[in-house]
Amino acid sequence: MRLWFRLRPLRKEGFSFRRQSPVGRYIADFECRTVKLIIELDGSQHAKREHAQRDLERDAWLRFRGYQVLRFWNDDVLLRTDAVMDVIFETARLRLDLRDKV
Repeated sequence: MRLWFRLRPLRKEGFSFRRQSPVGRYIADFECRTVKLIIELDGSQHAKREHAQRDLERDAWLRFRGYQVLRFWNDDVLLRTDAVMDVIFETARLRLDLRDKV
């Protein structure tokens, strides 16, 4: 929830994020369609080999469709929220700049 409340104000910057957003056969934790950016929050289960493999396949499927996926550990979001938000905002801005140049 903490991240959601920090993402919502980015609408003023032109980045409208959706929560639990369907993207093809997947549900993204957060998605900004404007710049095709997906944010995934990972708990400890994502460190297990079988789950990590599914994440790799999912990320490849999304990249093939033009999305960039940023993954953060839950602890990072809770303990380093500002740093996580900096990465998200900078990535969104870069993707917007690239989109506008094409």
